Amino acid sequence: MNPLRSLLRKDPRDLALNALIAVLAIVVAWLLYAFVVRHVLRPPVDTGRVGTSGREVIQIDVLNGSGLDGAATTCTAYLRSRGYDVVEMRNYKTFDVGESLVIDRAGNVENARKVAYALGIRKENVIQQINEEYFVDVSVLIGRDFRSLKPAQ
Repeated sequence: MNPLRSLLRKDPRDLALNALIAVLAIVVAWLLYAFVVRHVLRPPVDTGRVGTSGREVIQIDVLNGSGLDGAATTCTAYLRSRGYDVVEMRNYKTFDVGESLVIDRAGNVENARKVAYALGIRKENVIQQINEEYFVDVSVLIGRDFRSLKPAQ
């Protein structure tokens, strides 16, 4: 007997049920993929200041020390899209910074570590230079390794 004929003789409700199962399997696979990407491959970043109620967002200034056009703009857009408050963006005094740095300005290095994690900067490149004249929590100094950071990918 022809398999196509036997398929056509089946109850239409069976075909509808099989189609529904296929659609639901696709939806479940997509949700599983989204979960893995969101929580394993690209976990969310925490933008709240350490030591506060969590509602105060880390304030950042971004300095381009790489010499690459648009590096500070790209990092600023990336950080803002993730909920950080970038209050200033400018060029650094030189363009010969080899590796990007995240600098704690307010005395809470954990805030700087959060920003470093969000950008993909190594934790060894988080330093502390407390400056009472700065009104930001963290400074990001973009180096020539900009293309290896998350905003450039």
